[in-house]
Amino acid sequence: MGSIGVVIVDHIYYWTRDLDRALAFYTDVVGLPLVRRDGNEWAELDGGTVRIALHGTDDDPPASGTVVLRVDDLDATRWTLEERGAVFDSYVGEVEGFARFATFRDPDGNPIQIIEYTGER
Repeated sequence: MGSIGVVIVDHIYYWTRDLDRALAFYTDVVGLPLVRRDGNEWAELDGGTVRIALHGTDDDPPASGTVVLRVDDLDATRWTLEERGAVFDSYVGEVEGFARFATFRDPDGNPIQIIEYTGER
């Protein structure tokens, strides 16, 4: 089987139906500094070595967060993980000029994503 190299936890995110309310909690109550915000869809907070992110949704948010692992080569890592038995969702996401990502699940159904940054972070 192939090698995926060093695995680094990049960020953990939670779904929210009210990004403004969630951001106020994490910045004003918890005290995490805001690093980046993209409208009502996404916000990243400085959690030290791991970023905490908030992902806006109109759906009922799932109860768990998502662990995101930074990789150098999304396609090669996905292939290696699939060879090891990981089953990925069919959707591969892309934030144009910034990153590509894909999601698989642990045995309990908790989402795990791999992300390859393609631009400046």
